[in-house]
Order: sequence, then structure tokens, then C-alpha cells
Amino acid sequence: MYKAPRGTVDILPDEQGYWRYVRERAEQLAIRFAYRRIDTPMFEDAGLFVRSIGERTDIVEKEMYSFQDKGGDLITLRPEGTAPVCRAYIERGMHNLPQPVRLYYLAQIFRYERPQAGRLRQHHQVGFEAIGDASPLIDVELIEMAWRFLETLGLKDLTLFINSIGDGACRPEYLKAISGYYADKSRALCTDCQSRLERNPLRLLDCKKETCYALAESAPKSSGHLCDQCQDHFQRLQSYLGLLDVPFVLNHRLVRGLDYYTRTVFEVQPAGGGAQSTIIGGGRYDGLIQELGGRPTPGVGFATGFERIILNLKAQGIKPSAESSLRITFAYVTDETKEKAIHLASLARQKGVSAVLAGENRSLKAQLRYANALGTEYVVIVGMNDARDIILSVRHMADGKQWDIGYDDFLLLLTQIQG
Repeated sequence: MYKAPRGTVDILPDEQGYWRYVRERAEQLAIRFAYRRIDTPMFEDAGLFVRSIGERTDIVEKEMYSFQDKGGDLITLRPEGTAPVCRAYIERGMHNLPQPVRLYYLAQIFRYERPQAGRLRQHHQVGFEAIGDASPLIDVELIEMAWRFLETLGLKDLTLFINSIGDGACRPEYLKAISGYYADKSRALCTDCQSRLERNPLRLLDCKKETCYALAESAPKSSGHLCDQCQDHFQRLQSYLGLLDVPFVLNHRLVRGLDYYTRTVFEVQPAGGGAQSTIIGGGRYDGLIQELGGRPTPGVGFATGFERIILNLKAQGIKPSAESSLRITFAYVTDETKEKAIHLASLARQKGVSAVLAGENRSLKAQLRYANALGTEYVVIVGMNDARDIILSVRHMADGKQWDIGYDDFLLLLTQIQG
């Protein structure tokens, strides 16, 4: 018997309410902040991600789904959402639009990693990107969006962590300081971090393993190595967040896992969850557009996974209100009235009202049980009197009230339900 591949799940009908709840609030957020939707291909040239994410990152080395297509091109299923948006920004000439260009996406993401709660090999993200403005005001806009989004979902007991990891001017000296700190501690590091020490020392601060985590607590802080421009940017960011009453905590260990980040990085974590349970993550990527072949263009953004959000909604007992998509189930008494029920169900759907027939070869009692199991709002029972006239009885399933109506009243009922 076939099963879903490891690290993937089927999103069953009973779960769709959560997905709709998160998606609708994300789209409402985009409208309030004037972000417009963009959809990019599910797969891209593998070089796009190697160049943007970083050749020596875990994602590129271990987690990308890459394959050679029939034309001989090396293709990668999308492992993150920012690089494709930046590629589209360059390719489609969006630098000619008013800057910053505010975009959001809803996308499936693919990473070959160990499946765990809220993190799957195929998962779903909503992301927001603002490209074309280097001001900390835009950083604050994205951070506020992330915070307000979680507020509208009803999530509580969350912590916003922020940090600045500098830029091309000041980060090289910071990397030297990190390398110097770990020089005599390499044997205490995990295997992955021993490799990172040589090729990507900043990632040492991001390791979640216990021994590495403890060493990182005493590592040099980026705040002590920022240039004047990065320091000013970070100070203004904190000042603006204070004006918006968005609470935050400075976290010198926060670096994020992608090489393209510069200056501002931020994450939101639930109480007691730790960095591995991060709900939202993002930051600034001022060099990414240029790295991908465009003109020097700043950018900042964040993304969140639907699965991780829904996991936290369930943990906090937040359940979206039930929405019955089925408005009418048609039941019938005889084969003759069944033909009329078929016609009326079709008419209801043509009028824009969801409707189904209760099936064949069932007693009226069984048809009503079926309608109740479907969560239908109304049942229309099609009967016939002694004069062989069609009689329509409407039952409101929530309170059990039932009344008879004529054909004209039935059309009026359809209009009321549709409205």
C-alpha cells in the first residue's frame, strides 16, 4: 500500500479550517500594509539558491532537492522564498516601480531535513518582502507586520528577538573575533560546527546542540563590532519599535541560517520553545539583489510556516470557528420526488448555493442522519400530497425547526442564503 513520502502530510478536510484561518489573516495583513501578491515557480535554476543562500550552508550542502531535467539543466525545488522573489524583481524590471516594492507570497517549500513537529520536508510558507529601501523604518514595518500578524491569530506568550550582524564593512572583523574565540575550543564542538569554524564561523552561534549552545553564550557579540553606520541603523530600529509598543529582546546569538542576511535579523519564539520552535524569522538582505546580478538594492523580509503556526494555535487552544460550506441537503420520500430533488439541487447550485442530494436507496431517516453528519445548514425534504402535488419542507438543522414552503418561497430562500 502506498503511503505519503516521509516528511509530508495530507491536509485533510477537517484541518482546512486552520489553514483557511491563517491564510485569510495573512492576506488581510497584506492589504493593511499595502503588500501585493507574487507567485514564483516551484522550481528554479539550482544556481540561484547556491549563490543566494550560500554554497557552504546546510541548506545547499544537505537539504536541497535538486535534479537534472531532460534538457540537462540542474533544477532545484524551492527551499526558501526570498531568492525567487529577488530573481523576479531583477528579471521583471521592478526597479522601475516606486520603491520599496512591497510583495508577499504563499508558497510550498522543500527541504530534505529530519522531519519534526512543525517542520516537514514539504511545508508551506507565507512571506513578505520589501525591496528598494535601506531605511530602518522599513525594518520596523516588517517587524511590526510579523508581530501584528501573530496578534490577529490570537497567539500569546511570544518573544520577539532582534539583533544586528553588521554588513560587509564591519562583519569581517567580527568573524575574525569569532574564529579567534573558538580557535582552542574546536574539540568541544559538534561535528557540523567543527566544519563551520573553517568555512562559516557565524553559524557557530546558531547551533542548537547543548555543548555548542553553551560555548556560544560567551562568544563575542556582534554589537561590539558594528561600524558607525550599522550601529546607527540598529539604534534607530530599536527607537522606532519603542514608539509602536512592540516589545523586543536583544539576542546577540541570533544570526539566522542564510548567508544573505545583513544588519537586522529577528525571530519570534513561543514561551519555553527555544530557537528550534521559532514561529517567524526574517531580516535584511541588502547585498542579495546585486549578488544575483541586479544593481545594488537593499531589501528586508520575513517568512513563517503554516505548519508551525497551526501547531502553536492548537497548543494554545485556539480553534477557528466552524464554517459549514454546505448550505442545503435535499432529501426525498419517493423515487418520483427524487427526480424533483435532483432538479432543485441543480437549481440551488446555479443560484450560487452549495447543495447536495442525500443519496439513493436510503430511508428518509437515514437521509436526515446523513445531512446532519455533513454539517449541512438546511435540509429541504421533497414530498408529495395525496393530490400528487410536490410539497417542500425546510428543516433548520441547528434548532430543529421545520416549515413548509411553496416553490416561490423556495426561490426566496435561495436568495436569502446566497446573500
